[in-house]
Amino acid sequence: MRLRQMRRQNKRNDRQKKQTRSQNQRRERSITEKTVKAKKKKKSEQTECIIPQKKETEDEKSTKAPKKRKKKKTITDVLATSEPKPGCPADLQNLITQHFSDKRSVIEQEELKLQDSCFLSSNDLTHSLSSYLKQVCPKWAKIQKQHTQKTSVVLLIVCSSALRTIELIKQLTTFKGEAKAVKLFAKHIKIEEQVKLLQKGVTHIGVGTPGRISALIEKEGLNLQALRYLVLDWNWRDQKLRRMVDIPEIKQDLMKLLENGILSGCKDDKVKIGLF
Repeated sequence: MRLRQMRRQNKRNDRQKKQTRSQNQRRERSITEKTVKAKKKKKSEQTECIIPQKKETEDEKSTKAPKKRKKKKTITDVLATSEPKPGCPADLQNLITQHFSDKRSVIEQEELKLQDSCFLSSNDLTHSLSSYLKQVCPKWAKIQKQHTQKTSVVLLIVCSSALRTIELIKQLTTFKGEAKAVKLFAKHIKIEEQVKLLQKGVTHIGVGTPGRISALIEKEGLNLQALRYLVLDWNWRDQKLRRMVDIPEIKQDLMKLLENGILSGCKDDKVKIGLF
């Protein structure tokens, strides 16, 4: 019995010794870690250099002018300082060249160049639509009588919007005579309805947006066989003072329209382009 008690006592003593050892080791570790951290802190405090910042006085703040951002010049700003210039054939030619510069080879770009004979005289900003058309189409009465082909027009007037289309058709009254004019825009009018309208009877004048006119040509609802005059509503500006070619999507549609048979018609001396 005594031996057993002695053994138990020894085991307890051994356990206590181990516990005290582990506790001592933990204490030593924590002490060393603390000392290392303290040394690092001291070093960082020594290396840090604090530069005192100058406090601005109220007088200095008031004298400093606030930084102004440079505003981009808008079309309105440009027109405020200079009078709008009427469009000319060179403007259209430059637009075509710029648009196709990265889409066509050098040889193909040469083919896109139009001769002066392809253009009608341009509007000098003094004409109404009727007076301009009377000037560039002096034999209109004879031309309209000779036109008997359906799904084609003799005169195409291209503008930027549906509202402008309606406005231009109203301005045609003194010029068109007995000729029939049709609206060619996408707003509230389905393309199928316009195709049926063009197939129904003879139409002499088409007025509309380049996007819808291109779509009609692609759907074969409108052909260019009888086309003789293409008039671009070049100089008119909207509420934001943008011309038709200043609106990216309209410009894109216009280039597509020119590519859809207009330029080739000009090359063959069948179509003349006028800038109104």
